Amino acid sequence: MIQQHLLLIDGFNLLSRAHFATSYNRANDQLKNKNGVYNNALRVFYQKLFNLVREHRITHLSVLWDVKREETSRRQKYASYKATRTELPEPLLDQYLSCREILESIGVHQLSLPPYEADDLLGAFSRRWPVDHCFIYSNDRDLLQLLSATSSQIIAGKQGETVYTCEHFQADYGIAPGQWTDVKALLGDTSDNIPGCPGIGEKSALPLIRQYGTLESLYASLDQLEPHLSKHRKKLAAGQESSFLSKELSTIIVDIPELGELPLEALQLAIRHDALRASMDQYELNLRVDSLGA
Repeated sequence: MIQQHLLLIDGFNLLSRAHFATSYNRANDQLKNKNGVYNNALRVFYQKLFNLVREHRITHLSVLWDVKREETSRRQKYASYKATRTELPEPLLDQYLSCREILESIGVHQLSLPPYEADDLLGAFSRRWPVDHCFIYSNDRDLLQLLSATSSQIIAGKQGETVYTCEHFQADYGIAPGQWTDVKALLGDTSDNIPGCPGIGEKSALPLIRQYGTLESLYASLDQLEPHLSKHRKKLAAGQESSFLSKELSTIIVDIPELGELPLEALQLAIRHDALRASMDQYELNLRVDSLGA
């Protein structure tokens, strides 16, 4: 029996990294094909997608997209959420629209769903079906909380990509993946403008969560902290409200009723090869497109 391998791609994470990696010190005209259409990020996006499908013998696939920041439930809870992020540059926005059109034409499942973010959809899909293995492709370390015995995260680095597992996480941090939100509650996240607990950094947050397990247990023990951790009491007390808000903002939503009865079969890899070749020709991507499923 063929094993079911599910690949979930954080669409904007891959597309934006593809754009910025190939646009540095280049004028906009250098990012276009001969017909004046932006294609620099598309080439990298689809090259990576095809390589992942081949390398990990993917049978099911979905690309998940973020919605506008003002549409997210987290922005409704915290007005400053992601408020420091800038608008997308024109070449990236254009290629986002093109990328979605190509995925639609070639029959690859994709989804964006207000008020949820791509992280939430990745989380919901990773828990939804009992596949043999789920690969999450993203460099977003917020997703580490989703690691399990059957779910790993493919993370790109300077030395290549790592299929990052529960075992890697526990060796690196000394906690379980489910405790990552408790650490993030204290650390915050500058890229998402999540405040955390002011004055508590990673060297403090990890020992606190290793000792007390969860943010709730930590605060329940605030008046009886272990002697080697008692120096953090004042900062923790001052940042209690901020810490609990940050945990709520950092926790990925895995229960999404709006997904209804969506079956795994909807994500089955069944590339429309004629449409694929036409899209590759249209955007002048010149990529190998064989061995990509039925």
